[in-house]
Amino acid sequence: MLAGKKFAAFLFDMDGTLLNSTAAAERVWSAWATRHGLDVATFLPTMHGRRAIETVRRLALPGVDPQREAEQITRDEIADVAGIQALAGAAAFLHSLPPKRWAIVTSSPRELALRRIEAAGIPVPATLVTAEDVAHGKPAPDCFRLGAERLDFDASDCLVFEDATPGIQAGEAAGATVLVVTATHQHPMATAHATIFDYDGLRAVTDAQGRIGVEQTQAAAAS
Repeated sequence: MLAGKKFAAFLFDMDGTLLNSTAAAERVWSAWATRHGLDVATFLPTMHGRRAIETVRRLALPGVDPQREAEQITRDEIADVAGIQALAGAAAFLHSLPPKRWAIVTSSPRELALRRIEAAGIPVPATLVTAEDVAHGKPAPDCFRLGAERLDFDASDCLVFEDATPGIQAGEAAGATVLVVTATHQHPMATAHATIFDYDGLRAVTDAQGRIGVEQTQAAAAS
């Protein structure tokens, strides 16, 4: 999958990468788009992977305050976590990692991130980078660079797990190696990066120097 490469640390996006919150997020954003007269089917594919404030700001809707709208959207998302689930194998995969060698780097605000992590039943990382921590969200590289810095590594020595185009672009811009997670994709994504569907059948391998890689289990390889 990654030709035996090992990394100083792993940086995980959250939504669509470790957990599936698509239905919950789209319920909230569909209601918001309807209130503002947007075509929901056209709009929804554009809101994944970015901070809410940047999604609203890009629309440039007359008389709409992006900060206020983003804050209300966040409150609505915190209130609606029905159906949020971890991707297959994600919790076990995270539990197998050295705590100081991985971080979650998400476009969600911190309160929402913690709410969804709890709902999905995945471990809370020692290092969590959220929307409030950077001035420029994905596709800017700031978040992944910050995540690597907080782990005391360089982003170029990290493996980024991502599912959405803005996050993939952010990982690339940060100089990291990118692994694309496709479990929540509704349509095939053309990418030059290595891909996985979910974490079922995968394991993390840590060497004597603490560097970590990703391998298929023997059972998964045999199948």
